[in-house]
Amino acid sequence: MDPGILEREPELEQLATAAQEAADGAGSVALVFGEAGIGKSSLVRAMPDRLPGCARVLVGQCDDLATRRPLGPFRDLVGNVGTELARAVTEGGDRHRVYEALHGELALTPHPAVLVVEDVHWADEASLDALRFLVRRMEGLPALLVLTYRDDELSRGHPLRHLLGQVSRAPRVHRLPLARLSLDAVRTLSATGGLDPAQVYAVTSGNPFFVAEVLADGGTGGVPPTVVDAVLARLRGLDPATVDALEQLAVVPSAVERPLVDELLKGGVAVLAAAEQRGLLAVAPERVAFRHELIRRAVADSVPAARRIELNRNVLAALVARPGSDAARVVHHAAQAGDQDAIARYGPDAARDAASAGAHREAAAQLRLVLDQRHRHAPAERADLLERYAVETYTIADSAAAVTAEREAVALRRSLGDTLGLGADLRWLSRIHWWAGNADEAQEAAREAVAVLEHAGDDRLLALAVSNIAQLRMLSDRYPEAVEHAERAIVLARKTDDAAILSHALNNQGTARWRGGDPGGRHQVEESLEVALDAGEVEHACRAYANLIWTLLDNLQYTEADRFLPPAMDLADRAEHLGFLTYLHVELAIRRLAAADWGDAERHAEFGIHDFLPARCPALTVLARVRTRCGRPGAEKLLAEAWEIAVRTRELQRTGPVAAALAEAAWLRGDHAAVIEAAAPVHAQARHLAVVPYRAELGYWLTKAGRPPVPADDDSGHPYALQARGQWRRAAALWHTAGCPYEYAAALAESPEPADKLTALARLDALGAEPLARLVRTELRGLGVRHIPRGPLAATRGNPAGLTERQLQVMRLLAEGLTNSEIAARLVVSVRTVDNHVRAVLDKLDAPTRRHAAVRAAELGLLTDHET
Repeated sequence: MDPGILEREPELEQLATAAQEAADGAGSVALVFGEAGIGKSSLVRAMPDRLPGCARVLVGQCDDLATRRPLGPFRDLVGNVGTELARAVTEGGDRHRVYEALHGELALTPHPAVLVVEDVHWADEASLDALRFLVRRMEGLPALLVLTYRDDELSRGHPLRHLLGQVSRAPRVHRLPLARLSLDAVRTLSATGGLDPAQVYAVTSGNPFFVAEVLADGGTGGVPPTVVDAVLARLRGLDPATVDALEQLAVVPSAVERPLVDELLKGGVAVLAAAEQRGLLAVAPERVAFRHELIRRAVADSVPAARRIELNRNVLAALVARPGSDAARVVHHAAQAGDQDAIARYGPDAARDAASAGAHREAAAQLRLVLDQRHRHAPAERADLLERYAVETYTIADSAAAVTAEREAVALRRSLGDTLGLGADLRWLSRIHWWAGNADEAQEAAREAVAVLEHAGDDRLLALAVSNIAQLRMLSDRYPEAVEHAERAIVLARKTDDAAILSHALNNQGTARWRGGDPGGRHQVEESLEVALDAGEVEHACRAYANLIWTLLDNLQYTEADRFLPPAMDLADRAEHLGFLTYLHVELAIRRLAAADWGDAERHAEFGIHDFLPARCPALTVLARVRTRCGRPGAEKLLAEAWEIAVRTRELQRTGPVAAALAEAAWLRGDHAAVIEAAAPVHAQARHLAVVPYRAELGYWLTKAGRPPVPADDDSGHPYALQARGQWRRAAALWHTAGCPYEYAAALAESPEPADKLTALARLDALGAEPLARLVRTELRGLGVRHIPRGPLAATRGNPAGLTERQLQVMRLLAEGLTNSEIAARLVVSVRTVDNHVRAVLDKLDAPTRRHAAVRAAELGLLTDHET
């Protein structure tokens, strides 16, 4: 009996139901997770027998290579899928072709597909991107996507966390955490082996794989002290040639395809028969694989280092001799064998393959290996490699590595007298510095790039460098300078007929004009968008959208912003431009914050708390303002990080919102000195740069803290400026028209009339804005109002996670170890309703698994009833 499928009936039933729903047109995603050896692969192997007869099961495997194979799990599907998908993944290069081919394969009818990707904790970046693409579309496909992973290996910054966060927001998700076997199950499995079940359970803690290994070694008459001992004991008595063959295959961290097996094992697969009979291997005509990754590791780790190096040399030689071998696999074995010449030779190609597939983390890792032996490359080639490495690390938001590499590339170009290369690299260095939040260094590199390229004879590179300066000036609110530089870049771009640079420059000039008070600038930004869309320049189109929307949001033109957000997000989504998609989610979060839709604001802001600092700063600010306005803890820590990022950028678009959020939080807790400390310096900068939105809001908070309004602000019609001048009724009307219910209630609460304050209080109670509502109640008592509504007894009061009453119930039952079906029966609701509640609980607790959620809930004191 396979212990991996014992006590797994509920999970198999859930997968079968999901597959049947997929056959009926309702696709979904299933997450199968647990520790190593818990039986994820066994569940996958048992699944086909439970599926509808017409279902196609496609299984791909992620491998534990030092640097992952780009699109590795999808390459495994070749031979079982159509020619379009097979060609797309083997030829690589065009990731959008891969995405469309995957979509087309899963859309085939009448045979629904069950696509299983195993061990996604080892997935390469290109595969994760492809899975993100699929997750957003599964609901409309006649298919089930099953992802298996080890949840205990996911650090907070693990690449898989972003994908899991996206999955949690998908419409149809099934979570299948796999538990360890019970003592009763171990007793059943031990019945015929003569071992003490209690001893077996004590050694294995019920882990199915460990149980199987201990029982397989039961003939020795005792329970081995460790599972590794159990695995290695099964090698005893095997012919030395078989052991040698096992050790040779064990250094290959994946299934070994038959041609490579034949090359490595000169006697052929027959030498593996005894190992197969002992359950160590699965041998098929196409490939050979260890029955479990833990077996392979146990064998490989038992081999002395000197022999392991030689075994890797054998694999390396076999791969190099075979035309078309995956360069990533070649480099992996070269690194394990210590063959630096092979790394230097094949590493750049492996990096190029990874980058063309969109696997930028893998590309950076390959180039890092190559550059560890940079002296093997001539200076010009080394400069190219450094530039490539800088761009790859910039793309994956490893700013420190990108800056270091690009600086070294610049120094090499300078020493070589390579003027064009130096100018191009200086422009890149400027961009990378900005991305890292280093404003002064970005400006300095930008100036030198233009100086170097001014008379170098390449108008295109010069246009890009000049437009880069325009962008930096625009971002730092130096609008006249931005307009001047952008005008020159526009002329050069038109001269070289470069649509991408033309769009870039039009965007910079239009945004600078518009934000500087010239409404005509908006037309120029929209022209930038049209140029980019017509030329198929997705990145520049996304940037035009982003600047349009940001400026509309700053100007409180929310209805107009609503018009641009859907097509912008659709474009970034279809193009899989995740950087801009993240930024647009943050802009949508700002929009939902204005609408006082706290949950939606948080949901979209969470997209931006990863990697990209220009998105992380406003995302943290939105999350903090929601917590501040709802009276939930944690805002202070979020704003501290946001402020640290903002200060480094020296951009008012970053410092202004964070300073306003800090001032609001300080005022709500009654700390007027902190209001002035947060708002005054940034307000002075905003006045100097004549940036109305930030000037108006920060000036308002200063007046709330006792500072008189600044005369220079008197001519502003911004509602915050009106409130600073005491014109609360006009401000309230403007907030109401703009669709900002929280700001409307706050303005109305400034009325001296109790009736207005009571109206404001009702609005604040409805929004769950407890801190401001508490202040308004205090003011009403001070005015002698006797009958003040107590307000709703919020189910989330005393609940720092913001869980609803029903979510608290679900959380407590989940912590007891109940399954979703059991929770549904206990609460007399549907399983699907419980699925939604569990997903919301995991999101609000920032927990990747149910087990983590239970721990987090205990830390927050949510597992006891706080109601009074």
